Amino acid sequence: MRAIQITEFGGPEVLTVTELPDPEPGPGQLLVDVSRAGINYADTHQAEDSYLSRSTLPLVPGGEAVGRTPDGRRVVALLGTGGYAEKALAPEAMAWDVPDAVDDVTALGMIVQGASAWLLLRRSTHLAPGESVVVHAAAGGVGTLAVQLAKQWGAGRVIATASSEEKRDLALELGADVAVDANEPDMKAALIDANEGRRVDVVLEMTGGTVTDQSLKALAPFGRLGFYGMASRQAPSPVQPGSLMSHSTTIAGMWLAHVFQLPGDVMGTALNELFALAADGRLKVVAGGEYGLSEARRAHEDLRARRTTGKLVLDPSR
Repeated sequence: MRAIQITEFGGPEVLTVTELPDPEPGPGQLLVDVSRAGINYADTHQAEDSYLSRSTLPLVPGGEAVGRTPDGRRVVALLGTGGYAEKALAPEAMAWDVPDAVDDVTALGMIVQGASAWLLLRRSTHLAPGESVVVHAAAGGVGTLAVQLAKQWGAGRVIATASSEEKRDLALELGADVAVDANEPDMKAALIDANEGRRVDVVLEMTGGTVTDQSLKALAPFGRLGFYGMASRQAPSPVQPGSLMSHSTTIAGMWLAHVFQLPGDVMGTALNELFALAADGRLKVVAGGEYGLSEARRAHEDLRARRTTGKLVLDPSR
């Protein structure tokens, strides 16, 4: 089969198309004939071995795929690795059937980005009706869905941030009440101003650096910041627990992998709700672009340069 294989860690230049033997499923595994693989920002960390979980070489990147099993099931699955290929192995416990009304891009958009937005709002920050919500990187995979879900679940005011006018317009089209330039030098003031002079209740943040620092300072009493990434690769300033008392604020980290340590099938619950909303037309995945397997390098370059919006997918057939 054709696949992308990494034999040394680094940037997009290490993504190489190669021929590999077809994978053989073992106990508890499904063989998936991949129709589309998801491309995530986490994949860029996986390629340079800077992710939360360490990578081992040689490596076929890609943590999610949608396709069919030999018995004809259409599934979307979390893989860990191996998605950038014509065939992939998926743990049976991490594969979910996809309704006919849900297309490949939507299915892939829900399994990581949609589930992350669901967890951030439902579990990490416990959004209550009427509260204000800031969604940073609102034109990205998680951001586009978080904006829509926040509105669906009764947010009083949704404030989106994005780096270009085009991306800000997209966030407004998806339901944001106001859009802020992500390059604002005083993000604290910009967020409070966007919330009509009031501090904000909830912030979903994946940029890092001063954006995290200033967003934390913009929180209202009992405000919550859900931190789920560090795209700038710049760490926020250290936080002293005592300083959180000044506004009774909460910082909640979120890594999707931990959902599988919760009792019950929380992931299944999230996907069932997300698929139902998508099938009814109340939630849409923004298609951000499709790349052939031979274009994986360009996909990572575009991601890292913030040239993308919405959900990116890889077509292993070309």
